[in-house]
Amino acid sequence: MTEILQLIERVKNTIQLGESHFREFKSALEGKPDNKKPRRVAHICEDIAEALVAFANADGGELIIGVEDDGRVSGILHDPAEIDMMLNATQTHTLAGTQLPLIYSTTLNLEGGKVLFFQVAKGTQEIYQLADGRCMRRKDLSTVPLDIRQIQMERQEVLSREYDRQFVDGAGVTDLDLPLLQAIADGYFRGMSVELYLQQVGLAEYSPAGLRLRRATLLLFAKDMLRWHPRSEVRILKVNGNALKSGNEYNVISDESVRGNILTLIERSWEALRPYLAYKTEFSSDARFEQRYIYPEAACRESLTNAIAHRDYSVQNGIEVYIFEDRLEVRSPGRLLSTLMLDDLRERRGSHESRNPLIARVLRESLYMRELGEGIRRIFEEMERNALDRPILYSNSTWFSVTLNRKHE
Repeated sequence: MTEILQLIERVKNTIQLGESHFREFKSALEGKPDNKKPRRVAHICEDIAEALVAFANADGGELIIGVEDDGRVSGILHDPAEIDMMLNATQTHTLAGTQLPLIYSTTLNLEGGKVLFFQVAKGTQEIYQLADGRCMRRKDLSTVPLDIRQIQMERQEVLSREYDRQFVDGAGVTDLDLPLLQAIADGYFRGMSVELYLQQVGLAEYSPAGLRLRRATLLLFAKDMLRWHPRSEVRILKVNGNALKSGNEYNVISDESVRGNILTLIERSWEALRPYLAYKTEFSSDARFEQRYIYPEAACRESLTNAIAHRDYSVQNGIEVYIFEDRLEVRSPGRLLSTLMLDDLRERRGSHESRNPLIARVLRESLYMRELGEGIRRIFEEMERNALDRPILYSNSTWFSVTLNRKHE
């Protein structure tokens, strides 16, 4: 029988999980610990608008008013008219004529106290601003101001940005790798069923017709990946030389493809790629044989994971890894998002935005990825640590690539 995740339980779980890139708590009180009083409504309304605009301009998120930073429910002591003003802050404190992609905006009684719960989706159709024209975006645990020109979207990006959140007709829980999904659910919140987990993280919604799955759910957990995305794959090509040739001069000496759902793909494609990175076996300081690698393993794995997590799944092509004599190139379908600048990535300015926010969230919270937006930075750091050239980042209208130059003997 399908289990429905009640909103009150979802909010309790959210509080236990704590603040993150996707969650924020705000107190409705102020003053000394032994003499708390209600905060000014105007200030709370500003907090609500800033947080929700920032979430909508990033990867979506949840805001709870009446909870302290440490997760303690302190409640809301304001009168009903003031609470209505807070609920209306999504309109009164945002730019006129815009509509935030709200999922929830409601009052709940929780642990003897009243709280306000807001949830907003990632925006794809427009950039959201506050009433005074300021633009905000969520970055890790902070809400930061941003020049609106940095997040102007190009129309061709809309499909790729929405792809992982679209519902898929005809897909059900039985189409998923249930042992894998249960392991991820247990790691997120032990004892939680797979159906409740999917609803908790936004991968599915319950409807009168049953549980509806989003594309991200199938991309992450499908048993038969070919049915849902025929090119969820990583192709590894070993090239004889420093340039790929064609026709009679075709110089690919090894061509291996790994297919499967995203979680399987991350592990199996790394297993397939790793042997190509070793160039000799020698004695270590403790007289044991060990492999010496052409490239830092951490940089290669990060490049591969980054490609799988952030590629454009609306494009029916796979990821390609070219192993040339002098370099390794990881090429992923889809151009770099227009909101990200190559120079910012090269200079490690912390630029981040997920094309696939649901996929990125699951990978981050399941520890397949670490901090959001840190992948490229770690690749650069690993190459520097090993005294190698800086990675080469490139994007054109159809793909994005990371190139690592090899370590010479």
